[in-house]
Amino acid sequence: MNPDNKKPKKISADNGAFNVQAFLDTAGVAKKIKQFKGAEVVYSQGDAAKSVMHLQEGRVKLSVVSEIGKEAVVAILGPGDFFGEGCLAGQSVRMGTATAMTATTVLLIEREEMLKVLHEQHDLSDRFIHFMLVRNIRVEEDLIDQLFNSSEKRLARTLLLLAQFGKQDQPQRVLPKVSQETLAEMIGTTRTRVNLFMNKFRKLGFIKYNGGIEVNTSLLNVVLHD
Repeated sequence: MNPDNKKPKKISADNGAFNVQAFLDTAGVAKKIKQFKGAEVVYSQGDAAKSVMHLQEGRVKLSVVSEIGKEAVVAILGPGDFFGEGCLAGQSVRMGTATAMTATTVLLIEREEMLKVLHEQHDLSDRFIHFMLVRNIRVEEDLIDQLFNSSEKRLARTLLLLAQFGKQDQPQRVLPKVSQETLAEMIGTTRTRVNLFMNKFRKLGFIKYNGGIEVNTSLLNVVLHD
């Protein structure tokens, strides 16, 4: 209940993005900020699922471990992304592990509070629905990618996605720090093959190593080539 008896603030920015600061300033919203160091676990597979998280700063890796101990990276998230939203659909435990890849700041909203805010704040609910639809499309594309494309094409597509090619904003040509082991887990191959393809991409001028991996638009040729 709003103690000031005021109508909740709108939380959309001029560009339609989720305005975190406006949300933080909204009266009566129960939330907390947590900070994590690089490689620190945000939550583990099997933990109780009680909150939704909004990534404010940094990068987070989502991974799943099978019963035989095989790990797969299912997503790498950046600022503005939600995660842990499975609790809203009735998941009682976390289905995967979220790990900070860099110094990371996360906004945590308890499940009941998130449901209430989604009901009251139409700007947020619109943004949240859009995010979930985009996430579902991405999952479908990843599945098709795994079924029909070579590991070389999967690596090229993953690098382009990490560089945010195809988004409205300018692509982030220099990737966030990501290891070859993580790339191998994301595309379902070995680190040796990732290293082989990365060297090939570098020699062809598709990527550069310049204090990080710099991705050129020419890498699209690998994805589009039959």
